[in-house]
Amino acid sequence: METSAKEFFKQILETPSPSGYEQPVQNLVRGYAEKFADRVTTDLHGNVIACCNPESPFRVMFAGHADQIGLLVTHIDDQGFIYTNTIGGWDPQQLIGQRMTIYTAKGPIPAVIARKAIHLLNEEERKQVVKAKDMWLDIGAKSKDEVVELVRIGDPVTLELGYQEMRNGLANSPGMDDKTGLWVCMEALRRAKDLGLSVGVYAVATVQEEIGLRGATTSAYGVNPHVGIAVDVTHATDCPTIDKNQEGDIKLGGGPVVYRGPNMNPVVVEQLRQAADEADISCQWGAIGRGTGTDANAIQLSRAGVAAGLVSVPNRYMHSAVEMISLDDLDACADLLATFAANLETDADFTPR
Repeated sequence: METSAKEFFKQILETPSPSGYEQPVQNLVRGYAEKFADRVTTDLHGNVIACCNPESPFRVMFAGHADQIGLLVTHIDDQGFIYTNTIGGWDPQQLIGQRMTIYTAKGPIPAVIARKAIHLLNEEERKQVVKAKDMWLDIGAKSKDEVVELVRIGDPVTLELGYQEMRNGLANSPGMDDKTGLWVCMEALRRAKDLGLSVGVYAVATVQEEIGLRGATTSAYGVNPHVGIAVDVTHATDCPTIDKNQEGDIKLGGGPVVYRGPNMNPVVVEQLRQAADEADISCQWGAIGRGTGTDANAIQLSRAGVAAGLVSVPNRYMHSAVEMISLDDLDACADLLATFAANLETDADFTPR
């Protein structure tokens, strides 16, 4: 991984982007992509679209979503404690005792989220699973008046952001879902341009995936690709308690996960397999028998239909403060998509036969 590319990866992980509030990360994406893309645009929804070879009649779209799960300020009580709604799919247990950040017009404000201490829980309360509505944010304020001078209803909140490298080329951070995919798409575009392109390649940092694949729906309609590949995270199963019989045998460091199933065009899948063989990339394989919960679902159903694919980055501890990935997997994903794009000709046919 080149130094500048790795620095970009760290920057996007350390920059907030809850669904609907992706602008800070998208500013970084534009600045990075403008160094190599032929054209960089932003649509009305906030999707950032970087393109190489835009004059080609054949269009390939790579989509990685820029948004992350978060919270949204909904109420400030008389004592100055702050209550929230969730943005995206949270396990409330992941929130107990976390350091958080509220992003306000006056700048970021540190907060903690908690509930009353275990010493104070009665026997019945100790048996219950905590609900997000029963937790609050505390910024150390003395009064409601102090809080409302800083915080407005609708301000977004994230876990305290931070990137940490670990042993064996692993790293953890909030927001690996899906800033890994965003990074792969932009890096694949850069590498594909270096390999030489006959087709137009559009790398899209999509918005609002976590609340219903919304950015992929609008950007795919606008780009109108012939082929679209979503890059997202998938559950690594190389840790305790996960059923490999149902979730597959997926390892950190084992390479990109290429999915098969009705959401994935079989010609796309086969050409991804061929690209992996050509580039000597070890792939892992996954299967899902329905529309996936990824941007690939929205892309496939855009307009009259798109030949869709899904390439995933293995991720331990998804939707937590310590999402963990392998940096080698990221590199391999970018090489796989770059090779796939560079191999395409403008007369490519992805009609299943």
